[in-house]
Amino acid sequence: QVQLVESGGGLVQPGGSLRLPCAATGFTFNLYTMRWYRQAPGKEREFVAGISTGGRSITYADSVKGRSTITRDNAKNTVYLQMNSLKPEDTAVYYCNAVRGNDYWGQGTQVTVSS
Repeated sequence: QVQLVESGGGLVQPGGSLRLPCAATGFTFNLYTMRWYRQAPGKEREFVAGISTGGRSITYADSVKGRSTITRDNAKNTVYLQMNSLKPEDTAVYYCNAVRGNDYWGQGTQVTVSS
């Protein structure tokens, strides 16, 4: 059974940091491009960051570029999103996505940036 399980979310003050892991099971992780998306209340889901199968190709949304780092550990079947200098506008549910023709999604983890 395919599962993507995000964790690491929570309440953080502006300027703080979080690291979001996404653990994958049930498919061949190292064959899939991995992406993070987020969805804020009342807004559409938006792309945050993506990493290729071997980790050589990485892309970021302009809104998080320079503040976030996506990495993957294919031995642990896990992708990570490190977010620094968090802003209130980063508040959203963060979703992990695996792509290779077909498409898998996690249930999301809530990130709230507030003082």
